[in-house]
Amino acid sequence: MKILLVEDDLSLSDVLVFTLRRAGYDVVTAYDGIYALELWESENPDLIVLDLNLPRLDGLAVCRQIRGQAQTPIIILSVRGGDEDVVKGLEYGADDYVIKPFSPNQLVARIKAVSRRAGMTNTANVLALAGLSFDRSRNEVQQSDGDVVRLTPLEAKLLETLMLHAGQVLAGDTLITAVWGAEGGDRTMLKQLVYRLRSKIDPTGSPSSLIETIPGIGYSLTE
Repeated sequence: MKILLVEDDLSLSDVLVFTLRRAGYDVVTAYDGIYALELWESENPDLIVLDLNLPRLDGLAVCRQIRGQAQTPIIILSVRGGDEDVVKGLEYGADDYVIKPFSPNQLVARIKAVSRRAGMTNTANVLALAGLSFDRSRNEVQQSDGDVVRLTPLEAKLLETLMLHAGQVLAGDTLITAVWGAEGGDRTMLKQLVYRLRSKIDPTGSPSSLIETIPGIGYSLTE
């Protein structure tokens, strides 16, 4: 399930992206209203999480434009918690209204509730990113060409960690702890594991295009 997150507070956006990906959702982000509409058209998300106070075009205008063309579920985020504000957001077509501050886990619960009402399938066990669809319950990866490959438990743990932190550089020690625990692995074992994972998940035959080695630091999964 793909979510378009529209939030101009970059710190909050990063927290929400991490939480939503950990919950199994594919996430694309926008930081202003105009770009949000562009992404909505190009990415065709299943659900939109939309802040109201946005540069270039405010959230209510974005909500109204989308609702005039489609029934994509919309959850509004706002510091405006008065009855009039909530009613206005719902009248503009939002499916739910979340008042800031809120816990990221509360947002996940709201997303699940709105998804159920919209009849969407729960895909919380699936991570989708970088042309890959990773089923965490089966340790299987479906590639963009449709091929499915089976991962070992260690390969699956490494891929899960990289996908949950896509676009970030993860230190070798961080990955070792995530995969083997604090005292269960070393850098040589990690290097071998990355090599095996690369050989399985890159359908182009160019492993570095997905998992990038950052010399002297660690690894990063390209978004």
